[in-house]
Amino acid sequence: MATFSRFHKIALISLGAVGGGFAYYQLGSNEKKFGVQNSWTTNFTPSVKWEKNWDHREPESIVKPAKNGKAEDDNRYNEQIEKAKSKAVRHLFLIRHGQYHVDGNTDKERILTELGRQQAELTGKRLAELDIKWDLLVRSTMTRAQETAKIIGKHLPSDIEIKDCQLIEEGAPIPPEPPVGHWRPEPKQFFQDSARIEAAFRKYFHRASPEQTQDTYTLLVCHANVIRFFVCKALQFPPEGWLRISLSHASITWVSILPNGNVVLRSLSDTGHMEPKYITSR
Repeated sequence: MATFSRFHKIALISLGAVGGGFAYYQLGSNEKKFGVQNSWTTNFTPSVKWEKNWDHREPESIVKPAKNGKAEDDNRYNEQIEKAKSKAVRHLFLIRHGQYHVDGNTDKERILTELGRQQAELTGKRLAELDIKWDLLVRSTMTRAQETAKIIGKHLPSDIEIKDCQLIEEGAPIPPEPPVGHWRPEPKQFFQDSARIEAAFRKYFHRASPEQTQDTYTLLVCHANVIRFFVCKALQFPPEGWLRISLSHASITWVSILPNGNVVLRSLSDTGHMEPKYITSR
């Protein structure tokens, strides 16, 4: 086999160096044209924008704006804006009820199974371990949620405030997209339930009032459809996608509403406190 002479080797190396230098020059001369920048340093337009006044508590929407441009009027406006700002975080813990007898003919017959009671016990213990000062326990008035809440309540401080709420009963919040073949409620059910569940969202999901100085922690023991819809609404995701989310029995979903109105989903259908044999969703 023929071999390169020393001259040939030197020539090839020289040509490579010249070619590399020319390529570097070309890249350098076109740097401005083909440069890559992070999206947040450009005029990037997001496909969706966060609605800051989603709970109608944005200070600028509450305080009467300054009109005449005078210093005293501007000072008054700025002072009222500061007073209207939220200062604390509202933490909402959404607990799905435990497994229950789905074959019951009435709500009173749809009681928790033995496994469902065990699930509620484990969730109650987990909530106690979090060492949180709970402010309020809200229970759906349906039997399975009432039973779950009572079991959970055994593990919480005896002085926690407890309320029952029909607004967070199970229902059909909005026609899901995509639809599913095994669950097709009548249109009138969506019409009836959607207004109720929407009212529940407005009641519990909002930033803290300006007078509130400490973070609050509220437990809502309710149902899968309600929780899934709440999560989509709180995050400003398309609410029609609620049925794409799966929730386990007695799972913990934690949503935090910050003082500026931003919303954080800290956990979704958390069952890390249960052994696999206790985890069910149907």
